[in-house]
Amino acid sequence: GHIPCGLICHPDKEHILYPLGCTVVVQDLDSKKQTFLHGHTNNVSCIVVSRNGVYVASGQVTFMGFKADIILWDFQRKELLARLSLHKGKIEGLAFSPNSLYLVSLGGQDDGSVVVWHIGKREAVCGSPASARSAGSATVVVCSSCRDEMFVTAGNGTIRVWELDLANRKIRPTECQTGQLRRVITCVKMADDDSYFYVGTSSGDVLKANTNNKLMTDYGPQKEKFSSGVTALLLLKTGDLIVGTGRGIVALCKGSNYKVMKKIQVHGAVTSLTCRGQGHQFFVGTNECQIYRINYTAFKEELIAACHNEAVHDIVFPLGTSDLFATCSKNDIRVWHTPENRELLRIIIPNMTCHAIEFMRDGKSIISGNDQSRPVVDLGVTAIAATSDCKRIISGGGEGQVRVWEIGERTHKLGEVLKEHVSAVSCIKIKKNDQECVTASLDGTCIIWDIVRFIRKQMILANTLFKCVCYHPEEYQIITSGTDRRIGYWEVFDGSAIREVEGSVSGSINGMDITSDGAYFVTGGDDHLVKLWDYNEGAVTHVGVGHSGNIARLKICPGNKYIVSVSADGAILLWKYPDLH
Repeated sequence: GHIPCGLICHPDKEHILYPLGCTVVVQDLDSKKQTFLHGHTNNVSCIVVSRNGVYVASGQVTFMGFKADIILWDFQRKELLARLSLHKGKIEGLAFSPNSLYLVSLGGQDDGSVVVWHIGKREAVCGSPASARSAGSATVVVCSSCRDEMFVTAGNGTIRVWELDLANRKIRPTECQTGQLRRVITCVKMADDDSYFYVGTSSGDVLKANTNNKLMTDYGPQKEKFSSGVTALLLLKTGDLIVGTGRGIVALCKGSNYKVMKKIQVHGAVTSLTCRGQGHQFFVGTNECQIYRINYTAFKEELIAACHNEAVHDIVFPLGTSDLFATCSKNDIRVWHTPENRELLRIIIPNMTCHAIEFMRDGKSIISGNDQSRPVVDLGVTAIAATSDCKRIISGGGEGQVRVWEIGERTHKLGEVLKEHVSAVSCIKIKKNDQECVTASLDGTCIIWDIVRFIRKQMILANTLFKCVCYHPEEYQIITSGTDRRIGYWEVFDGSAIREVEGSVSGSINGMDITSDGAYFVTGGDDHLVKLWDYNEGAVTHVGVGHSGNIARLKICPGNKYIVSVSADGAILLWKYPDLH
């Protein structure tokens, strides 16, 4: 993802860790089984694992002026050990000392301090401003490989080597001299014997500095610098370097002269490089949310995980199968294979945001509603649905129009425009007989249309922005929800309210779906919870905690095996449908 060094291979060589919104995901490499560490109140900004693999520490961002927490986790038991809070605004970087005695943390730009924590006592030893007033802010911190008392911070025009004086509870910095070079440091790697360390820069070169006399010994490549900067480094036992760049190049460089020996191209800028074991295999994470595995000898990339790198807006299953589903986001639509949790197909639509998506009933095609990412009078398509005979598509626009399209073999023409809504249409559902549909809108109305005679049958008014609507399978009632957090039951025949239940304590409800027998339905929204409801009782039976962003949409798969929910942080979560008997 977007977090520098966010992907980490655990020292046990069997797990990888990465942040997803406010959770930390621990994934088994063989079985692909995932465990989640919940505890942060906002997005995770950095993550680090101790050398012996016992501890995991993660830092978060928070609002201006508030304290940002660091959480110390026990890796084996996957539980929270301590919350360390001193820094304000954001935790920029974390590092464990080699024997896991101390944790060093670096605050963000508004905090600007570096703090050493004692892990055994779970308390701060001492702190200090991270960089001199004349220099820029520090963004990277790394500990020595042998001594617990030494660490290095680096950033915009600053590289400092620090010594911890435990008796006096002080840390003392020494500036590293880089001569004429002025660089913005993006990453630091320490040698195994502590004699030197490498730093990668945004200018696309690598500097080597001596730890003892704090002088830069050499830098390179002198001529062909790496395009878009060096964003990640890996130091091999042979003394050679693996360099990741902002242009998506992963290169193997000679340690002596920085000459590129092998290189491969990955999708997106490299944000993480992490070794598995001794370095015979390593993983690459990019800001396009792709994870690659690379074997050192063959030096060929293999994509092992991918997901959306923007908010996901919609999810849909094809008729009658739970093995596939499609999701849509900014710039792309992806089709996923449920049993193996992998991506089957990616449809890229550049510079478009796809808001709504639907499989045609015959399963041959996908339709999507997009908006151009440029200001046009037409506000784009915000909701879409297709009739069961695949002959008509009904779309709702950002300006409130509902349009009926006639679909032929290779043609489509606009059949009818229904102008009643005055704000964006958020959801459209069509009756099984293709003669009636219901549209929900942000203007506070739901309208039931006759789509044979193209007239309005009923209008439902409420003091809310409607986000979602569902027909009960017997089609005599509809349920709606939206920003007032209430779930409304309505008669289709005359549009009268039957009852209303409180759907959520905080935040709008953005998505709902009902089972094929109408006994249960699910909702999800800005409270990040997935809730399963008994339709007749109007009561919650199960709650799913896992999302760390606002849930946009969710669906129960055909056959009630899974519930799939998608959220604004780019996550797609697959839930086992609860056994209700």
